[in-house]
Amino acid sequence: MRLVHLDLKGAAPRVSYLEQVFPLLSQLGANGILIEYEDMFPFKGELEILKSPYAYSEEDIERIQQLAELHKLEVVPLVQTFGHVEFILKHEKYQHLREVERFPNSFNPHVPDTLALLKSILSQVIEKHRRSTWIHIGADEVFHLGEGTDSKNWMSRNRGDTGTMFLNHIKEVLGFVAAQYWGLRVLMWDDMLRKISAGALRGERMGTAAVAPKPSWWPPRQVCPVPSRSLHLQHGSWGSTRSPRHHPAAGTSAHVPILASLTESGIAKHVSPATAWLAPLRRYDHYSVLCELLPVGIPSLAICLQTLVNGGFTEETKRKVLETLGFQSMQLEQSTCEGRGAFPGAEIYHMVEQVNGHLKESVLKFLEEESAIKGWFSLYHRKHQFGNPRNMETFGSKVLKLHEDWENFVRDLRAHLERVYFPDTVEEWMEENVNPYLDQLRDLVRDYR
Repeated sequence: MRLVHLDLKGAAPRVSYLEQVFPLLSQLGANGILIEYEDMFPFKGELEILKSPYAYSEEDIERIQQLAELHKLEVVPLVQTFGHVEFILKHEKYQHLREVERFPNSFNPHVPDTLALLKSILSQVIEKHRRSTWIHIGADEVFHLGEGTDSKNWMSRNRGDTGTMFLNHIKEVLGFVAAQYWGLRVLMWDDMLRKISAGALRGERMGTAAVAPKPSWWPPRQVCPVPSRSLHLQHGSWGSTRSPRHHPAAGTSAHVPILASLTESGIAKHVSPATAWLAPLRRYDHYSVLCELLPVGIPSLAICLQTLVNGGFTEETKRKVLETLGFQSMQLEQSTCEGRGAFPGAEIYHMVEQVNGHLKESVLKFLEEESAIKGWFSLYHRKHQFGNPRNMETFGSKVLKLHEDWENFVRDLRAHLERVYFPDTVEEWMEENVNPYLDQLRDLVRDYR
């Protein structure tokens, strides 16, 4: 299994864009899609409060699965069942289910309503994915576990620890899935299990789950390594590639999971070096800024997929990526690709490069290096509307031209983004990446006029 993880915590693409991307992912070597819907799922009834205003419809969910099936991609839905539940616990209705009242990160496993809510969420998601043979229950980064009053009392009464508490909750989740959906296999991340001793794990009767290592974010400009064939539970192999000059949270993670059966006999090693997750991140969590946009991450994703397919970053890997994406060449050390590009969203890829590489530089250079602005049109002059037209005319035509060029560019960029993303994503990306610099230029033009 080579799964591309669509993390929809932010910048969820329109289904019309997935229609273009799924055949590309299949062509590059993916055979499955891990979909973390979060608030993009069309929850119904009492759960409707969890939906984003731009959530997919039930018809969209069905269409996504049809598209995946058409391109031989297995769909694995991901439902967070312990940590990363800010999209649930931010609501006042569910605030009483927080591990620590101040923080919406993690569930309190001691409140009966927690499991009841999870059963309801899992049921709605699984019922809309009856073709799927896997469900991913997340269970990573359960921040503040053990810090809540209920957890402290439980540990005191039972002489227990957070590891036992974690396993107890996961067993209840696994038990529900096993009882209600016979034959459905469960995936979970491994980072919380790493903190639990092998002895404690051997003593548990958990049913069966497949455990995948969480990504480890490496510094920029690293290429994912060749998958190791000597993996074991404590040491996965993984890496990341990032596009140049973009947000530090940007990236595509490629990591090789270990499939391990957690049974009464302990951890039965079942290592599959040909299985991998690649995750184009949307956000680190529900509250963080957007990471890389999917069209901008596609070259990194393509390199990682083909590296996994070919067992390393070979000349064949490079040739296939260039041919598939329509580039002439690539420089991994600089994380750049040369050429027009012929993949879905290639226009966005190039336009984002322009924003990151030139918008800030051109605006700040103009504001800081134009002597007539510094000497005759300072913030003081602008505030008091006091200036000599003779001096202002020396820079006026240049500032108006720079402003017009960038406004036209941004108008085109917005149009391309709106074809791929919903309005909330477009506005957020513009606010974070364009407006901090273009607004300075807009203000200067306003005051000049």
